[in-house]
Amino acid sequence: MKKIKYLLLSLTVLTILYSCKKNEQTDYKRFLNNQEIVYTGAVKNVVVQPGNLEMGLKWKVGSDATIVKYVVYYNNGLDSQVVAASSVKNDTIRTVIKGLSEYNYSFTIYSFDAKGNKSLGTEINNATVYGPAYQAGLNNRPVNNANPFSLNADGSLTLNFGVPDTINTKTVISYFNNAGSVSKAIILASQSTITLNDYKFGTDVSYLSYYIPTRTALDTFSVTNLATFPLPQTVKCDKSLFKEIALPGDITGIPNQGMEHLWDGSEGPQSPPNVYFSMTSPHDNPNTFTIDLGKVYKNLSRVDETGSVIPPLNVTQFEVWGIADINGAATTLPANDPGWTGEAKAKGWVLLGDCARTDDGMSEKSFNFIANPPPVRYVRIRVKKEVLASTSWVMGELTFWNSN
Repeated sequence: MKKIKYLLLSLTVLTILYSCKKNEQTDYKRFLNNQEIVYTGAVKNVVVQPGNLEMGLKWKVGSDATIVKYVVYYNNGLDSQVVAASSVKNDTIRTVIKGLSEYNYSFTIYSFDAKGNKSLGTEINNATVYGPAYQAGLNNRPVNNANPFSLNADGSLTLNFGVPDTINTKTVISYFNNAGSVSKAIILASQSTITLNDYKFGTDVSYLSYYIPTRTALDTFSVTNLATFPLPQTVKCDKSLFKEIALPGDITGIPNQGMEHLWDGSEGPQSPPNVYFSMTSPHDNPNTFTIDLGKVYKNLSRVDETGSVIPPLNVTQFEVWGIADINGAATTLPANDPGWTGEAKAKGWVLLGDCARTDDGMSEKSFNFIANPPPVRYVRIRVKKEVLASTSWVMGELTFWNSN
């Protein structure tokens, strides 16, 4: 009898416990009007795209077709931005939150259906927004200090840069072209050299580098200040000091069209008598004439040559030789003799430049000299060819440059 009482008591306790457990599993419905909680699909794999006082966020569209919008909360939930689900492009939702400060932000994204049901929140923490402070810390790309540049024989300028920062995208170079207007060129981070084919000799070259804070960044930031490329300072040689020197074998000009017209300051192709029109040579080219620059230049680096309005007689190929002192420097062989070059070198002359042009010789053309030339006061021009291939020729103007 006592065993039956204990058995009934145990069954009663179990029944009460089961009843309580069942009520616990369904009690929440009293607070939800007997409706179950519905969650929309949560946002996954958010890509952070930092920008300039803005933040881009993007994510792939999920499989939940009931979603009609997304809401991005930030500033501890005080601010938000709504993104329509219909704004999808290429299976991706994108949004850009503007008007932010340069700061680390946290964002929480929810998806919603048309009934107001929402997803669990997707949190993005420590998302950095960049701005003026970041930009102020950027530096222009370094120059290859061991070999910063080279002036090429064809008049072009090659710039050599150092290894850029990993987040550098490009460097924009500004320079004056031969027409005197500003041109721009771009060197990418993957490149180390760039050649400016139409660079105007003696003018400044500046550059500005651009960076992205991360590989997924929305915006590119430039350095705040331009840098000037470390080119040597170049100045025109003083033409008021120039004068003709007659060495053995040199050709002079015809009356009133002599050598002085090569340094009278004229610009552009000239017409007679404002040209140097050579006397007829007793032999075919090459022929020579010599100029005293008036003083010694330690780094003669370039010559600009302009022809005339008589293209058939314009010089198209010539050599420039230099020496500091002409005592004992006179050559005895004719300039068209195969042994002339060897004799000139033996007398101390140095070939500064072998200049050739492919046009009609009318416009100004620049030619760079050899690097690290010796001191030069006297230059000897050895005319090798003119358009018509005659024994007389015309030049309009010569301008020599010295680099400091």
